[in-house]
Amino acid sequence: MRRSILLTMALLASPIAVAATAASAGPAAASSTRAALYPTVSGSYGQTPKITIPKGTAPSSLEIKVLHQGTGPVTKTGNVLAVNYLGQIWGGKVFDSSFSRRQLFGFGVGVGQVISGWDKALVGVHVGSRLLLVVPPADGYGATGQSAAGITKNSVLIFVVDVVDAYGGSAEADAHAVQLKQSVGGIKVTGKLGAVPKITVAKGTPKPTKVTATVLARGSGSPLKAGPVVIQYMADNWSSAVQQSTWASGEPYAITLTSGTTFPNTLLGVPVGSRVLVDLPSSSSGGPFAMVIDVVAQPKYPS
Repeated sequence: MRRSILLTMALLASPIAVAATAASAGPAAASSTRAALYPTVSGSYGQTPKITIPKGTAPSSLEIKVLHQGTGPVTKTGNVLAVNYLGQIWGGKVFDSSFSRRQLFGFGVGVGQVISGWDKALVGVHVGSRLLLVVPPADGYGATGQSAAGITKNSVLIFVVDVVDAYGGSAEADAHAVQLKQSVGGIKVTGKLGAVPKITVAKGTPKPTKVTATVLARGSGSPLKAGPVVIQYMADNWSSAVQQSTWASGEPYAITLTSGTTFPNTLLGVPVGSRVLVDLPSSSSGGPFAMVIDVVAQPKYPS
């Protein structure tokens, strides 16, 4: 699947600490022979961790340690994960923490959306686990660093990650959502709710000049608020040809809503489980597009 229309429109809001710089080399796990150089972590799963870094040279390879073994499903490549995490520079400061924001981070794992250290470490783990990761430059930000986060070149990074939830290709919206309409202007959306839609753009339908969102079917879940959202989506061009589809790729997608007023924040308040038609005008990423978004879930921050 080529680069996501949603991603090129900057709709995937990734915390700076873990945004990808290159595609993952594939899932793998490192076994440590340097246990004495593992940082120590205080705090249980769900609690804000505190990392104590040992004296000595940092490991030069990716190190993964399960601090708490969860009992949930095992994560797979392409799953959307919802995680809590804290990141710290070896010998330096904490540079990012979802715990302090009290907002989970959602992303596709093993597909190059995050640094390769995460892609390698977070596939094949049980939901409900807490992991300690020591990430060398080759699996982090390399010789470039990430100046906006205060990460200098060739920095070794330490993460504590709580895997809160995972969503696979079978994740779907509310099959019993209340159908409100099927057509908006010259665009018609058919197909069973919760399943693959069919989008038909009638010949002569005016091309959109701004983003508009219309709820086609109202789900029974809680209204969306700021934070990660798991969706299935299909985007057609104005000739009704499918350009991208998570149903076709076999995995859902994660977006992040903020308090702003631009798309996708226009989805704020839409109930989980809903089906929404979005008209996207032409941009540098192509278009125009008619997009159907099924709102699968909004992961809840652990209480």
